[in-house]
Amino acid sequence: MWPQEVRSSYAGLLALAREAVTAGTRSGRDDPGTAIDIDARDDARFGLLLDLAPYTIHAEGRCGGRTVFTADDSGDLWSAVTRAQEAELLARLAAHGIPEAALAARGR
Repeated sequence: MWPQEVRSSYAGLLALAREAVTAGTRSGRDDPGTAIDIDARDDARFGLLLDLAPYTIHAEGRCGGRTVFTADDSGDLWSAVTRAQEAELLARLAAHGIPEAALAARGR
């Protein structure tokens, strides 16, 4: 059962899944609560994922068939970023007192 504070976000994702079934881009036989596609450029829809991420087993984002982020219930988070995005991320983390060593770079 989902915690009360994220139930509306879960309902929102289920609504997206139903819309995809109606649009014919998702099978009605799929598990309604898994493999739900969202457009990460849509802040409201991406917000649903952010709300649920702490409570999910696995979430991943893809663009053009390429994985751009993964997060799972073991606490692992991986994201593909440009050098400029990496520098911005490190600066933002430093502003919150999080050391650069908190991140580990993984080869391409």
